[in-house]
Amino acid sequence: MIHFIGAGPGGADLITVRGARLLGEADCIIYAGSLVNPELLNYKKPGCEIYDSASMTLEEVIAVMTENERAGRITARLHTGDPSLYGAIREQMDELDRLGFEYDVTPGVSSFSGAAAALQAEYTLPDVSQSVIITRMAGRTPVPEGEALCKMASHGCTMVLFLSTGLLESVERELLAGGAYTEDTPAAIVYKATWPDERVLRCTVGTLAETARKNGVKKTALITIGGFLGDKYERSQLYHPDFTHEYREGRKS
Repeated sequence: MIHFIGAGPGGADLITVRGARLLGEADCIIYAGSLVNPELLNYKKPGCEIYDSASMTLEEVIAVMTENERAGRITARLHTGDPSLYGAIREQMDELDRLGFEYDVTPGVSSFSGAAAALQAEYTLPDVSQSVIITRMAGRTPVPEGEALCKMASHGCTMVLFLSTGLLESVERELLAGGAYTEDTPAAIVYKATWPDERVLRCTVGTLAETARKNGVKKTALITIGGFLGDKYERSQLYHPDFTHEYREGRKS
C-alpha cells in the first residue's frame, strides 16, 4: 500500500493524527526534503527506510515505490502542506494506476492556512472579500494564459501566491496591471509559516520586492494580498443579535 500524506505547513505537530499514524506504520518514507520539516521523520518506526525526493526524478520515486510494493511493504509519500496544491501527485498516481498499485491520500493543513494563522487574519471578511485566489506567478513553469496574474488580480479579492518569492518585481507589476489593487494595497510576506523560524513581513503591493530584499527572503514564503490585511470590515451577521437563523431567534430592534 502507498499512502500520500500531507505533512502540514511546517510545524511538526501540525500533521494530522491520521498522517502521523501512517508515518509510524510505514516501512519506507519518501519525503520532499526541500520543503518538509525533517522533524516529521521522528514519527517513523525503527528500521524504516528514508528517501529524500529533492534529488530524485519521478521515475526514481516510482522505482522505490515499485520495489516496496513487490516486497509487500508500506510506503508513505510525504508532501508539504496539502498534497493537492502544487504537490505534483497526479503524475505519481497515474503511474501507480498504470502499474496496478493501490494507494490513498491523506489531506494536510496547507501552508496558506498556516500563513493566515501567522498573520492572525481571516481571508474572508464581510464587505471586503468573500473569495480567495490561490495561484502563482509564471516563471520557468508557465501558467495558462487565462490565469495570468494580472487577470487574477483584476478581481481585487484576497490572493495568496505560492512559488513566487523570487519574482516579486514581476509580481508587483502584474498585480498593479490588474487595476483592482494600488501600490498602497496591504500585502504581507510570510516566511516559513508555522516553522520555528517563521517571519511575518507586512508591507504593501508596491513594496513587496523591496521588503523581501531588505529581509533576505528569497524562497519558502507565501505572498498574501488584499483588504483582509486592513482594519475595515463589516460585522458578521451570523453572530449579530438581530439576525435570525436556524439555531437562534434574533431580537426585535
